[in-house]
Amino acid sequence: MYIKYFKRISDVVLSAIALVVLSPVFAVVAVLVKVKLGSPVIFRQKRPGKDEKIFTMYKFRTMTNQRDENGELLSDEARLTKFGKFLRSVSIDELPELWNIIKGDMSIIGPRPLLVEYLPLYNETQKHRHDVKPGLTGLAQINGRNAVEWDDRFKYDIEYIQNMSLKQDIKIIWLTVKIVVKKTGISSVHSATMEKFREAKTETIILINSNNNNISDNMIPKSNLKDELVSVDITEYSNVS
Repeated sequence: MYIKYFKRISDVVLSAIALVVLSPVFAVVAVLVKVKLGSPVIFRQKRPGKDEKIFTMYKFRTMTNQRDENGELLSDEARLTKFGKFLRSVSIDELPELWNIIKGDMSIIGPRPLLVEYLPLYNETQKHRHDVKPGLTGLAQINGRNAVEWDDRFKYDIEYIQNMSLKQDIKIIWLTVKIVVKKTGISSVHSATMEKFREAKTETIILINSNNNNISDNMIPKSNLKDELVSVDITEYSNVS
């Protein structure tokens, strides 16, 4: 009942309230971004949503457009300013995504929308993260934010989808607030933002759950599975050359 009817209603109502209440914050941040980083104030990027449908995601800009002598953009580390780091640390840069939620592109809670270029890299299990709308925050964000490793990130995404409920969404919202206040997990271990996802070489460990569905042991918590091993495979990640 909650997933089919009330989740969408709560998304729209809460996002609309947030847009009104936070409108002074939007105005101040927009001016500061314009002064410190220039135009455009809003960063737009295509991202895949539910059923891999592409939409335009909105965020406050946090990086400069600095380029090298060949006209190529510098690394994230070079372009991410102190002001940009602050916006990211308190997740203010994500606020324009409230408009995406009202439009129906996103939900408040769900797997984070990743890059379009990652779509062909997912294995069959990872593709299920697009069975629902992407979220402003999610289970992976309260378990490490940008510092979480990719294999764990996908595990959390699938776990969330399997156990969607009002109780879980309330818990994620509460824990997200705590993490933002503590400013933890802003960057990955190897990058100023989030480490790039590399192609998954998939040999799958296939198990059978109580509904007789084949699912990957690497992606689904073992507590949800029977002890019946069907075939052996191992998923690992490696850099794309």
